[in-house]
Amino acid sequence: MLDVSAEDITEGPLLRALLLLAAPLLAQNAVRVVEQLADVFFLGRASGDAVAAASLGLPLVHVLFALAVFTPMVGTQVVVSQRVGGADTTGAARGLTAGVAVALALSLAVGVAGYVGARPLVDLLTTLRPRTGGGPVPELAASYIRVYALGLPLLAVGDTIEGAFLGWGDSRAPLAMNVLSVVTSVALDPVFIFGIDLGPVAVPALGVRGAALSAVVGAGLSLTLAVGLLLAGRHEGMLDAPRATGAVLATAREIVDVGGPNAAQQLAKQTARVAVVVVVFAAGGAAALAAYFVGARVAAVAYIPALGLKQAAQSVVGQNLGAAAPARARRATRLGAAVTGTGLAVVSLVQWVLADGIVALLVPAAGAPTVELSVAYLGILAVGYPAIGVAYLYEAGFNGARRTRTSFVATLCQFWVVRLPLAAGLAFGLGLGAVGVYWAVTLSNVVAAAGLAAYYRYETDGGMLDRAAAAAEEGPAGSDVA
Repeated sequence: MLDVSAEDITEGPLLRALLLLAAPLLAQNAVRVVEQLADVFFLGRASGDAVAAASLGLPLVHVLFALAVFTPMVGTQVVVSQRVGGADTTGAARGLTAGVAVALALSLAVGVAGYVGARPLVDLLTTLRPRTGGGPVPELAASYIRVYALGLPLLAVGDTIEGAFLGWGDSRAPLAMNVLSVVTSVALDPVFIFGIDLGPVAVPALGVRGAALSAVVGAGLSLTLAVGLLLAGRHEGMLDAPRATGAVLATAREIVDVGGPNAAQQLAKQTARVAVVVVVFAAGGAAALAAYFVGARVAAVAYIPALGLKQAAQSVVGQNLGAAAPARARRATRLGAAVTGTGLAVVSLVQWVLADGIVALLVPAAGAPTVELSVAYLGILAVGYPAIGVAYLYEAGFNGARRTRTSFVATLCQFWVVRLPLAAGLAFGLGLGAVGVYWAVTLSNVVAAAGLAAYYRYETDGGMLDRAAAAAEEGPAGSDVA
């Protein structure tokens, strides 16, 4: 019922193709959010220091992901989708092979660096509030990062294979992979965080390290399932091994060319978030930091529709450009933006009304300052949800057209030109403290949505999609059309 063929995407009703392809992705993102909320739920019952440590370490974990995961994942999805749209099965299979090779190379290098540099990086983040440096939070955060660094190859290769499935128009396989990963992670969270003693089998209480370890184990099982699906022949020709090493290397360069700007975009976003964490910590200490973590995890729930539709739209846009249908690619982007903006407006209202209850459920062991700041942050975040959803879909429109550099520049402006200076100005210049930082997050999301929508219209009116469709026929030479 949820199968979406290349013909459906390039010739059938666009809204139906978007929603059918997005439906498993929405479920996939939903189960991912369950994993994130489970971390908050269990760590919130362990200690306030555990929540603060995860909040401090998580942006640095996201930096590792930006360096190792997004180039092969997005590059593979876009390259495979355009090959499939152009009926080039061999080229699509080559895209999977090259993407996995890129993922392994990047994740091994970044994982080693992340493991070695975890504590120095955490110490750097806490220098603005040195009186807290001797507490348990920095070392807990460093241990959290180290576990993720060790598991980075499993995460990178698994996400790259997901990208290949999506490029093929298959969102059910990624859903199955993520369900297995999340069920495993959520089941292991309380075991690893609090420990268990069953006599002959005993697991020590690992605290915040346990939350990271459960995610890595889940990623390993997800990757095992992905390999099993490939070997079982889920898509004919997907594992056809290209004979020419030169062709694989050329495709790898193409994947890096397409996915690299997206990785740079994510790196710019995550390093800015690291800087925002420093500002939050300096402005409000551990309570403000814990509230920021709660807000980030709850926001992940709100972004489920936007992320699912963004991933679907990238494949729909890519396949339609590969099939020389630029007008359909443009309509797909606009339809997706309208649907996600409307859906997130409803989510905003629900979060604004239920903010107190959400905080009480997630962090019952938190003190009054953390609770008060968490409720405030959830209300502020809700204001900007429709905007960030619209921004995601216009990014998908550019990414599917290989204009990943445009999304990169937009992210630089959103986070470094608007969010970070505004956060510092509101927090310290106007004396709003952590609440000023929270408002900077929402206001930067609104600015990003307005700018991307206006620029997308300008570029498509100027023939961007026509040039992208022509470049898709040319292969590697046409990547990242200006």
